[in-house]
Amino acid sequence: MITRTAALLLALVAFPHSAWAEDVAGTWKAEFDTQRGLQKYTFVLKADGEALTGKASVELDGETREVELMDGKIDGDTVSFVETLKIQDREIQITYTGKVSADGISFTRQVGDFGSSEAVAKREDANANGDAQPTADARPRGEGRGRGGRGGFGGPIVLNPDDKPAFPAPPEGFDQPRDDVAKGELKRIDYDSKTVGVKRWMQVYTPPGYSQDKKYPQLYVLHGIGGNEREEWVKGGVANVVLDNLIADGKIEPMVVIFPNGNATAEPNADGGGRGRGGPGGGFGGWGKPFEDDLLKDIIPYIEANYSVLADREHRAVTGLSMGGGQALNIGLSNLDVFAWVGGFSSAPNTSPPEQLMADPEKAKEQLKLLYVSCGNKDGLIRVSQGVRAYLKEKDVPHIWHVDEHAHDFEHWKNGLYNFTQLIFKPASK
Repeated sequence: MITRTAALLLALVAFPHSAWAEDVAGTWKAEFDTQRGLQKYTFVLKADGEALTGKASVELDGETREVELMDGKIDGDTVSFVETLKIQDREIQITYTGKVSADGISFTRQVGDFGSSEAVAKREDANANGDAQPTADARPRGEGRGRGGRGGFGGPIVLNPDDKPAFPAPPEGFDQPRDDVAKGELKRIDYDSKTVGVKRWMQVYTPPGYSQDKKYPQLYVLHGIGGNEREEWVKGGVANVVLDNLIADGKIEPMVVIFPNGNATAEPNADGGGRGRGGPGGGFGGWGKPFEDDLLKDIIPYIEANYSVLADREHRAVTGLSMGGGQALNIGLSNLDVFAWVGGFSSAPNTSPPEQLMADPEKAKEQLKLLYVSCGNKDGLIRVSQGVRAYLKEKDVPHIWHVDEHAHDFEHWKNGLYNFTQLIFKPASK
């Protein structure tokens, strides 16, 4: 009996377009490592000549969403379609381009300019002999997966000789709650954003023993595109636990830590729980200048009017992960009259080009107390941080460059918070 693969190869010679269409139709499974985590897709595709339609069921962190695939096309051995994904009330266009072969469909999943991942989709349908096809074997560009499920996001990884750790791994249990440790308070705070014209909110951590009789330094910690002020650094990054343990061990200064929402736009919030306010025109506009203005003109003034903090640049720091890392570098380095301590962990492609980030290296040398740049050596976005590192090295700007063994994941980000907070607000940190 002729196998499906043999029949396909014979058909390709005589009837290439109809053969591709016939082979594309059906059910396929693929797994993509993405910035939001490992996403398991089941595609159901239908072909009509060169037109392609279909649906997908997507599993992420135990939850499932249903997707209508749009703009589907078959062009020879290439298929393409678009998924519209709603994140934080914004619609994001995700483009899939796949090469069809006897081994499956080799897909590239492209999310705007923020990165891509790759996977080989395998047919779920039984073959001509009644045997089930294997499930998807997928690995994104840029090597393996991190324990946080975000490994490999981005592009190819090429490591340089100086892409090495600056610090050892944190001790076991640094991110675990301890019964013998006093706990700080983490609270949702609402504030009026004159920049956006709506009431927005943030999470604010006050250290154990917080008192109006003492003045504290202030640290602003920014989240990535797939999270918000509540779920990413607090839930996934357990930032309050890391801070509690460091304070208890006398390794960091007690500080007020602010977790804003990095998407400063004005559409109503969908879930009522602080997941950012989507904005006019959608897209990623709220992550740029609107958020910078909201942070500088609304959030910081609110904190300094309502908390017992030291209100000068030497006692303000900003850092973040992924999209938030790019924001922290962009905002911090262009506002050195506001922040003396700046960090970026796994900074995303929203990071400004290095020559724009630091247009005046000599001024930065004088004003910066600390510049911390880090990434994992299994992170496909490492090229962004490597570009910043190369520029800083060329201009002889003091900084810390830390590359560990992780990917685009919470292991790296928690380590970053652990290292960065021990360096800030101390005279010898430069």
